[in-house]
Amino acid sequence: MIRRLKKLEEDEQEEHIDESWLIPYADILTLLLALFIVLFASSSINISKYNAIMKSLKSELTGTKVDTKTAGLTVKNTQKSQKQPPKQPVTHPKSAPPKSANNDQDLENLKQKLETYIKKNHLQAVITLGDTQRGVEVTLKDYILFDSGKANLKPSSYKTLSAIVGLLNTVSNPISIEGHTDNVPIKNSEFKSNWELSAARAASVLHFFESKNIADQRMQFTGYGQFKPLYKNDTNKHRQANRRVNIVILRNN
Repeated sequence: MIRRLKKLEEDEQEEHIDESWLIPYADILTLLLALFIVLFASSSINISKYNAIMKSLKSELTGTKVDTKTAGLTVKNTQKSQKQPPKQPVTHPKSAPPKSANNDQDLENLKQKLETYIKKNHLQAVITLGDTQRGVEVTLKDYILFDSGKANLKPSSYKTLSAIVGLLNTVSNPISIEGHTDNVPIKNSEFKSNWELSAARAASVLHFFESKNIADQRMQFTGYGQFKPLYKNDTNKHRQANRRVNIVILRNN
């Protein structure tokens, strides 16, 4: 009987083997798992993925809540995995210069042709040229175009204006036609002030250009009256110089 009891006690001791070694073993496995996850995350340059993994590990090991719903390991980036079409190389014309450079050269050529025409026809006293920031300015004194106080073109001006038209058609730039007077008040019933007179003179030149097939959309006219003089209106010579029509071939923007 005693032997049987001892045998039973020995059998029970064999059945209850000490399992305390499982706790450190499980801890080691957990740490190894964490180590390999960190190593895997460190091999990627995706900072947001790394931060998400660290938050997930912190949540699992400390029991804290992760704020973001997107924390965790993303195996594939669907946007990057999509095939992108190959980029086409950008080609530039080798010999075509910038448009502004072409236009400046065209205006310079136009200015030279106008100078040649003025010298050939001995018009230096009544027509002057200027190369300004706005463009090429052709200034015609009023008496070559109009009678005093009138806005109808003299027939004698047609030849000069027709020659200018032929040169203007060598470029496509917009054209501004600008009338100017002196400060002597107008004394006829046709025009209320120098504003109306200067505008009417500019419009007459515009309509002549239109009749010579210069495109309407290229042209505009303005009447400045006596408010943009070249000189003070203190002498007859200065007042005569202030009475003028400017034809400005504007630079393209």
